[in-house]
This record gives sequence, C-alpha cells and structure tokens, in this order.
Amino acid sequence: MPELPEVELVTRALEQLIRGRKIAAATLLRERLAPNTGSRQFSQLLMNASVQTVSRRGKHILFDLDNGNTLITHLRMSGRFLLLTPDRTDPKFSHAIFHFEDGNRLVFQDQRHFGYMNIVRTENLGETKEISKLAPEPLSEDFTETYLWKVFRKKRNIKAILLDQSKVCGLGNIYASEALFRAGIHPAAATTRITKARTGKLFDSIRDTLGDAIEAGSTLNVDPENIDGSYDGGNFESRWCVYDREGENCFVCGSQILRLKQGTRSSYFCPTCQRR
Repeated sequence: MPELPEVELVTRALEQLIRGRKIAAATLLRERLAPNTGSRQFSQLLMNASVQTVSRRGKHILFDLDNGNTLITHLRMSGRFLLLTPDRTDPKFSHAIFHFEDGNRLVFQDQRHFGYMNIVRTENLGETKEISKLAPEPLSEDFTETYLWKVFRKKRNIKAILLDQSKVCGLGNIYASEALFRAGIHPAAATTRITKARTGKLFDSIRDTLGDAIEAGSTLNVDPENIDGSYDGGNFESRWCVYDREGENCFVCGSQILRLKQGTRSSYFCPTCQRR
C-alpha cells in the first residue's frame, strides 16, 4: 500500500497535470469505489467542475473543486491514476473516468478493488470520517517531540502505534520499519519504555526517513499514463536499510536482518542495532 512519500509524489504530479482543468463529465464504473454516492450522483457532483488544487492529507488525495466539493481518494493496495489521450483505450480494471474539456481523461484503475472515493463539501472536509481522526502531518509544525512523547505515554507496541493513523499520520509498514532502524528502537518495544531522548531520536528519524523518500522521487520524470508507477517505492527501495532484507547483512554492523511477525504484518530489524 502506498505510504506518505508515494502519495505525496502522486499528489504533486496530479497537481501539475490537472490543476485548472474542467471536468466535462465523470463516470463511476464500479459503484463500490464510491459507496456514499451512486453513479448518477457521482457524475452530477463532478460535472463541469474545475480542479482548483490537488493536495494530500495523510494517505488521502484531495481534489478541491470550484463548485465547493472535494473528491477524497485513497489508493489503497493497487489504485492508480492515468492521464490518457483520446486515442488510448481504457485499461482493464478502470473504475472511474474523469473526462476533461480537451478530450483527455483521467482514469482511476484498481486491479484489487480496494480503492476508495468520496465527495464531500469542502467546508466540511475536516469533519469527515476520513480526515477528522488523522494525527498531525509528520512533516508539519504540529508534529513535535512533545506531541510524540504524549502519544507514547499510553502503553502500546511501538510499531503498532506508528501505524495508527490517529497517532502518527502517513506511516506504513515500510517507513515505520526504516524509522525505527534509524532510531535504534526494536519494533516490539513498549512505548512507555521509550525515554525522552529516544523519543527525540525517533521523531527526527521519522521526519528524515519520509523527507529522504520524497526527495528521492522528486527528480523522477513522470509518465502521465502511469503516474503512480513512476513513484513505486518512492524510488527509495535501493536505500532501504531493513525492510524486505531478511537474511541480508546490516549496512551498519553486519548482523543479519531478521523478520518479526506482528499481527498480519512483518517487521524487519537488526538485532544488534535495535536491541530490546
């Protein structure tokens, strides 16, 4: 599932490619993609609306329209956007199509059918179930060491709390594992045992890991017909220190990277650099 860096890069590409364009027509091909609106209402709410901005909140992409509505999109496991010219046919698993006045169209494709869309009034965006419970953005001024320290006062598994979007926004399995490695914290450590000093180190590692991943993908050339694919892994896979490296040597100490099953997810860590 795309995490904050990938969603941020996709958002930036969409902002560059479709900002200011008017949606001449919108078609919802799979109604479960937007469960709160039927196909007819979906079309009515988007028709003749211009895209004012494309922004991100957590892992959600927000299309603010000039008619006072915002289209919320979550890519989930396999959702992706493609900007196609009139001569290109719609690909398999096309679930929503946004036709622009110039004849080009933005297609939302989702092979695994987990993607999600919702259309809400922009003025009520902060009160929606998708946005209202999200934690502060980890690269914003609202995300501080003090905030993180307070979050850690409730005893929980450190990896689990990093994945909780109401506590730390935007992190997923990959970047949580990488941030914990940079901070030298075991993924199964209890939050209440994390000292203030180590909390500060983890705070820095979260921001540095996300920032580095965004920077790694910011210089890539974007293929409009494969916007999301241009940022697969944020162009950061070659720099992963522990994620998906089970059995390989740690870049720092040479120990073998181990994998720990936590719930339904795998955590990767170095047993020497990340002692419990």
